Amino acid sequence: MKKIGVLFILGLLVLACNSKEKPKKPDNLISMDKMEHILYDLYIMNAAKGVNRKILEENGVVPETYLLTKHNIDSAQFANSNAYYAFNADEYRGIVEKVKERLEKEKLEFEEQERIEGQAAKRRRDSITKANRKKKDPKTKGLKNPNN
Repeated sequence: MKKIGVLFILGLLVLACNSKEKPKKPDNLISMDKMEHILYDLYIMNAAKGVNRKILEENGVVPETYLLTKHNIDSAQFANSNAYYAFNADEYRGIVEKVKERLEKEKLEFEEQERIEGQAAKRRRDSITKANRKKKDPKTKGLKNPNN
């Protein structure tokens, strides 16, 4: 989540340092909803690059090209729309907050799934351990199995 905040602040700083004039509303402005989806994908892609860039490269995935193609936009349209929204801090903050909420929700879902899978794995290990103990238990040696 720190990365989201850092990206947001950097976007504002770049705009604040370059010009005090409000950017004109681009003719092909990306809607706030679509911008939210693009930024979400951008954050996910950046996280994937951070974890293992080699896997992306081996599969021929170029993150920037992938995002532009997926959302049917070009880099200029994204840059202009991003600059416009970044200058309008309240709108940009709203977009980033929605992305942050979505990421948090998915994080909780993944953590819950991981917890459930961990419990299932523990039950399997426990049943194997219990079965192995039964085999070694001297009280049961020499007794016939009633199922045979």
